[in-house]
Amino acid sequence: MTRKVAQQRSSAARTTALRTAAAVAAGLALVVGAAGAGQAVAATPGAGGAKPAPGCGGPALGTASAAAAPAAQQTVPEPSAPAVGSAAQKVSFGVDSQLPIGLWSSSAVTLRTPVSKGTVRLDVSSRGFSTDSLVIQRYDAHTHRWADLDTKPGGGSWPTRGVFTFPVAAADAGAKHPRTIALRLQDLDRPGTLTVAASVSDGHGHTYRAPARTTTATRPEVTVSGWQRGTTLTRGGAARSVTVTVKNTTNRAYPALGAGYFAYGAGTSHALAPKDLKLSQYRPGRGWVHVPLVAGGCDPGMSAVLHTAKEPLAPGASAVYRLKVAVAGSAPRDVTKADAGLSVGNGDQTFFSQDLPFAIRAGK
Repeated sequence: MTRKVAQQRSSAARTTALRTAAAVAAGLALVVGAAGAGQAVAATPGAGGAKPAPGCGGPALGTASAAAAPAAQQTVPEPSAPAVGSAAQKVSFGVDSQLPIGLWSSSAVTLRTPVSKGTVRLDVSSRGFSTDSLVIQRYDAHTHRWADLDTKPGGGSWPTRGVFTFPVAAADAGAKHPRTIALRLQDLDRPGTLTVAASVSDGHGHTYRAPARTTTATRPEVTVSGWQRGTTLTRGGAARSVTVTVKNTTNRAYPALGAGYFAYGAGTSHALAPKDLKLSQYRPGRGWVHVPLVAGGCDPGMSAVLHTAKEPLAPGASAVYRLKVAVAGSAPRDVTKADAGLSVGNGDQTFFSQDLPFAIRAGK
């Protein structure tokens, strides 16, 4: 939805939209949980970039800067950072071939020329996602911590160019004694491509440039089937099923895969409560198992964490979740529709969500 269209909504409609966004945020917060080191909750395209109403206490969706704070405070072993590029290059830049969304990907800058109070500059350009959603950190060998690079925000509401810099001093660097600085990157938004052009100023008026490198931001492929547009549930009636399939199409294992369901519905006088919806999940060897919904957020939205395997999802592997949703006969009669959906993440970040709204009609 464009800003112009959103501004044309009535006051009542805007209030409803904020409540729905808060419910979505509450669902994502329950699924994602506390952010781990170097991770953050991303804006999910399937949720339309919805953000909670002010003061709701929901996750800060799409805030890339939040990703770096926990990691920068932790002391970690020095990563292995072999030299990149050729011996003839004064400065070289290397990066993993893929940037799976929500995971840190290795990168490095190698210097083969003396640098005194110099600056490394990374000019990045993206296609498919905003450069403001990109996080780049360097390993500080003195503090044994990951540190954020200085950034120059991209211009416009959807920037595709950005600049990352950090100071460097390597007076002994040379062709025979290359100096390599370990970096790591993470995309917090959506798939696309990223091109990085690295350069270094040596502090004596010289600037050396490295060949640009391009990498692909990707994520597991998620498909949702069985839930049609215009789905209607009857109070006290049969449940409707939905199947979610997650296939890891990236070249990295996704740890702590998680999934969740969220819903919100309000009428003229009442709102749906957890007791008004019945959610169940098919568990191999156990059949259909009830999944409890929990109220959350600053509005009466609800969410539930689905059962998922504890093992990482290996490249090429798939995980399937089968759900059933029904409306209890005791659900308030003035609630005739509900905004609902599901989200999938890697335990620290949601990388997919999809709306699954439904209408509610009276039973016989």
